[in-house]
Amino acid sequence: MPPSLARSSTGRNRPARAGSVSSVIVIVADDLGYGDLGAFGNESVATPHLDRLAAEGVALTQHYSASPMCAPARASLLTGRYNHRTGAVDVPSNRGLDRISLGESTVADRFAAAGYATGMVGKWHNGHFDRRYHPNQRGFDEFAGFLNGGMDYWRWVLDRNGVQRPADGRYLTDVFADEAASFVRRHAGEPFFLYVAFNAPHRPFQAPEHLLRRYRERGDLTEAVCAVYAMVEAMDRAVGQLLETVEECGLSQDTVVLFTSDNGPDMGGQDQQSAARYNGRFSGSKGDVLEGGIRVPALVRAPALLPAGRRCDEVVHFADWLPTLAGLAGVQAQGGKPLDGVDVAPALRGEAAGPEREHFWQWNRYEPVAHCNAAMRDGPWKLVWPSLAEARVKDPSDDEPYRLGLTSPHRLGPLDTGLPERALPPPQPPRLFDLSRDPFEQVDLAAQHPDRVRRMACRWEAWFETVTAEWRRAYAAHTALS
Repeated sequence: MPPSLARSSTGRNRPARAGSVSSVIVIVADDLGYGDLGAFGNESVATPHLDRLAAEGVALTQHYSASPMCAPARASLLTGRYNHRTGAVDVPSNRGLDRISLGESTVADRFAAAGYATGMVGKWHNGHFDRRYHPNQRGFDEFAGFLNGGMDYWRWVLDRNGVQRPADGRYLTDVFADEAASFVRRHAGEPFFLYVAFNAPHRPFQAPEHLLRRYRERGDLTEAVCAVYAMVEAMDRAVGQLLETVEECGLSQDTVVLFTSDNGPDMGGQDQQSAARYNGRFSGSKGDVLEGGIRVPALVRAPALLPAGRRCDEVVHFADWLPTLAGLAGVQAQGGKPLDGVDVAPALRGEAAGPEREHFWQWNRYEPVAHCNAAMRDGPWKLVWPSLAEARVKDPSDDEPYRLGLTSPHRLGPLDTGLPERALPPPQPPRLFDLSRDPFEQVDLAAQHPDRVRRMACRWEAWFETVTAEWRRAYAAHTALS
């Protein structure tokens, strides 16, 4: 590990807190679907280490990302708030639409304030082109990763605390495994918070040849799916390496480990380049507010505090993790802007569930559109406004900065201000699903329950008006800073 990431633990001691853990590791995959793990029913991919994590912890079956797209989802996970409030509503970094407002407090800020060493390894995608949005300025003492929405797995460029380092021949997932393990070893004697954000299995679909070969030999998978599964297996091995390091350092009992994905799977492509695959039979995929785009796998292990081998069927949202992890660690979660999430540790333990909560989702390109690819869940009921194709079109000018960032060092510079003009058709009528009976969203019940549709739509309107007002203020601040 380069000296730039070395850090003395002088002045910090591993605290002995009754009923809490002293270290937290959050692991996030990129575009990993609900059905991409053995523990969630996939019989084709090899994920023994994640399956073991499920056996030693709690597997969540109704766990929801905050968004069906990368940057917005991560913003919610990091802040405990709906992503619209934070300013992150889309993925084009060149327009600042991925940025977490400088007025937001991150989970790393909160753990750092409590005396924890904080580190991040992997994909950031919550602020590019401006050092004020760099992870080192958002609560992370140490960073080793990239800021772009994607990175080549072989021709990568690593940012280590603002210093650019070229590829050295290793596969990027293995690089992140080594960086994460090093952080744990160096901080084993003090409380720490570590965020490991793999970019696997996000495009480009690239994997070590020896792993690809095994999936190709099956003969029943497309070339793209072979690559995806090989990338997932490589990530599983990386998780195994990290868990082994935690065990070698004697921290297994004292550490909470969360594994999840930012959104549903990328199923695009044609013929041999098609990435369509098993996703637990859910409708939709990445980019959709249908279950396949937002219901994602989650595994959480905390041997001293949570049962092993338990299945949690309660609804848990990305925004819940900040207060939940803070609670498990005995760290103050409140302060600053109000959280949308709640501490779900009682549900993870199997205790009596709290009152049912409403949850909201919405995503399209650029400025949010109320009745487009939008959803609300109230208990088992889910109201969905279908996507408008015209609102999902990405301006070609936004692709070049992303492509350049796949193999090039990060750069600073002003934003591309302004948003593309577009003409949108009227929204389609909302659809209503009873997920307790129809988790795959096949039967629209809107006509049978018009009163429920009206009530839920009214609640949706109130939520959307509130969060988009916050987004407009955040976006105005981003562009003013540029």
